[in-house]
Amino acid sequence: MAGRPIAAVRLGLLVLALLTPTAAQAQVFTTPLDFAVLIDGSTGAVLFDKNGDKPMAPASMSKLMTLAVIFRALKEGRATFDDEYVVSDFAYQTGGDRSGTSSMLLPPGSRVKLVDLLLGIIIPSGNDACIVAAEGMAGTEPAFVKLMTDEARRIGLTLSTFGNSTGLPHSDNLMTSRELAKLGRYLIREYPDYYHSFAQASFNYNGKSFINRNPLLGMKINADGLKTGFTDESGYGIVGSAVVGGRRLIAVINGAKRQEDRSAEVRKLFEWGGRNFKDAEIFAADEVVGEARVWGGTQYYVPLVGEGPVKIVIPREGTPGRLKANVVYRGPLKPPIRKGDQVAFLRVENGQGGISEVPLYASTNVDSASLFARGLDSVVLAAFGWVM
Repeated sequence: MAGRPIAAVRLGLLVLALLTPTAAQAQVFTTPLDFAVLIDGSTGAVLFDKNGDKPMAPASMSKLMTLAVIFRALKEGRATFDDEYVVSDFAYQTGGDRSGTSSMLLPPGSRVKLVDLLLGIIIPSGNDACIVAAEGMAGTEPAFVKLMTDEARRIGLTLSTFGNSTGLPHSDNLMTSRELAKLGRYLIREYPDYYHSFAQASFNYNGKSFINRNPLLGMKINADGLKTGFTDESGYGIVGSAVVGGRRLIAVINGAKRQEDRSAEVRKLFEWGGRNFKDAEIFAADEVVGEARVWGGTQYYVPLVGEGPVKIVIPREGTPGRLKANVVYRGPLKPPIRKGDQVAFLRVENGQGGISEVPLYASTNVDSASLFARGLDSVVLAAFGWVM
């Protein structure tokens, strides 16, 4: 759920005698890189984390936030693929062929359709394409940067900051590897109609052919995204996604000294993740996971269920242990609530940094109560608090 949850209800009697790793077993994967995160694409479970919450220079990996803003505008009908934007002198000088940076080689003063700019951002990582899109959609690049920040906060990225649309060196361009992984997962799940472009091998525009910069696409590891990055400050990094053994994994690394090191470390991380984890069903389909408090409804609580069986990710091997689970939601909820509405999620921690978050849904309708009943409920909440 977007935004910061303001309520968390402990599932007091949920005891999960599942396999969780010991501290030593949790670190079976090691990397010389400063930053590395691996998450499960289905549940969002963090499978590996090295400095995952430490801000770093993301370089062109921050272009994923530029794309998130554009994708949302397309999905909501505020932009179309056929929209045309002018290549400004600033875009040409800052990100064009004379800038010495990754470029779509756009001629100054030309007009470019948004669909071509998108491919120019995704495939050759064109800095000029980013700036043209930013100026065309928001008027100026700084105005677009504000949209990037707003969108980051909307989807729950609380630490990321941006100084430009390109990822070119700027003191405000800071992201964490965990938030980059979360952003990659968000793009995959929220924009499936656009995501396929990340796997496109090449792109022709204005008589020029551009090859996708993502080295994972040619490594025969079933990778299909997302974005590389490099500056002298950050080193070589990547947000990568691949389906390994039927499980989608999203990896982020940064700080590699060479391109070959970047590719090798991501391959090892994917192989380790695919080999060492499995799904565990903790609630059956339609089994009530918990309840959420409702204000002014025909009932005080709405039962919560998963979309089918509720599953989390656990290590394949380890020692028996217990998991801590919380139902997290913004509350109290307000009616009307319809059966099937997502109103919460189940957050499960294994004590070793592994976290799964599973959406939870209302299992029944809750309508608004009478004015008198709503007033009485307000008194109850004021007197006792809403978590009862």
